Amino acid sequence: MTQVILVGLVCFLCPGMFNALNGMGGGGQMDSTTASNANTALYCTFIIFGILGGSIVNLCGVRWTIFVSGLSYALYSGSYVYLNHTANGAFTIAAGAILGIGAGVLWAAQGMIMVSYPKEEEKGKYIAVFWIIFNLGGMIGGILPFAINYHNPKDSLSDAVYIVFVVLEVIGSALGLALCPPSRVVRDDGSSVVLVKYTDVRTECVEIIKLFLNPTMIALLPMCFTSNFFYSYQFNCVNGAIFNIRTRGFNNIWYWGAQMAGAYALSFLLDKKEWSRKKRGLIAFALVAVFFNVMWGGSVALQQKYTHGPTITGPTDYPGGSIDFLEHSRAAGPIILYLVYGIGDALFQNFAYWIIGALTNDSQKLSRYAGFYKGIQSLGATVAWQLDAKKVSFMHQLIGNWVLLGISLVPMFVVINRLTDHSESEIVEEGFAHDHKEALSAGKAEAAV
Repeated sequence: MTQVILVGLVCFLCPGMFNALNGMGGGGQMDSTTASNANTALYCTFIIFGILGGSIVNLCGVRWTIFVSGLSYALYSGSYVYLNHTANGAFTIAAGAILGIGAGVLWAAQGMIMVSYPKEEEKGKYIAVFWIIFNLGGMIGGILPFAINYHNPKDSLSDAVYIVFVVLEVIGSALGLALCPPSRVVRDDGSSVVLVKYTDVRTECVEIIKLFLNPTMIALLPMCFTSNFFYSYQFNCVNGAIFNIRTRGFNNIWYWGAQMAGAYALSFLLDKKEWSRKKRGLIAFALVAVFFNVMWGGSVALQQKYTHGPTITGPTDYPGGSIDFLEHSRAAGPIILYLVYGIGDALFQNFAYWIIGALTNDSQKLSRYAGFYKGIQSLGATVAWQLDAKKVSFMHQLIGNWVLLGISLVPMFVVINRLTDHSESEIVEEGFAHDHKEALSAGKAEAAV
């Protein structure tokens, strides 16, 4: 638990601050084009280094990989100070590409720690503990711009906000050096987290290729692709489009706070010992499916009121202009919907990690699985942010999110339906590919008897 809390604090100060900045819409800028292009560059490199990240962590260890990766977050936040003074987005876009490299490795290490360190019956709780600490960073990161820009009439964040983010992210990266190697971590009951196994570059290359031949991982591709696709719509097309700058920060406080509540609530379901793992998974699946369909339905109702946000040429066309949180009658509905977005994100992400953690308890495999998840997730995010940068209509982006959700649900159900109560062996991951063969062989043997 100590290690999970430590990596939670790292993500509290690094990805948590990045999420707060990104959640402002356009990185806190009036024009979201540079931020959208920077996010596209970020997720392009994230695709590659997300998939490679698990192997990099296996070869180099968690401490230094997390430390170096964390510094890339500080570089990205600092680039906005340059953007404020020059209006030249090239440095911010390049910093986004570098951040994609660091984030890919950091999240692979984080995923391995979060889903391989706990015992099987505690994985939901450990995922929730991490998610609460991590999103506390986004919540506090929302308070900073809200407080600093409370009396700021401009539609862009001040240098002071970006500099505070840089300082916090440097501190977060340094915390990575306090982590222990997996081989030295012992659970509360005295059992070791991982058997010490030797790995090399050749082995890791072969294992990465196997990921794309693994039927279970292929089945989870739509889930991975969809899991961050909605950020560009929620951050830019809603928060950045219809709220003023201080209300965007106010909304982020509630968005990331709602994530903490959603993760905490889901953990009780995912760890309910009275039910089998499959039953828990199927009930959580139904909850996620219904929740997201209701959420996107509410989004359509809001989206019909406007087509664009503020730009350098004019304000948003939302009725009455940009919303301030003090305009209670106008603000209540959209702010509540944005809070619901936060709950939905927590439900989907926590459930996805729980599914991956149910496939095996091998920390090296889980580091690769987590890297695969983040890599394919980043592919989806790359497409989403570029659609926003190319000014695809808000309604079309919303419809795309809803369609992708529907596509991801079917293979998720298939994988969940094959889960067993224990994953100490490779029953789940291997069995997904061989169930039919084994059933056929068993049938022949029974007939022969």
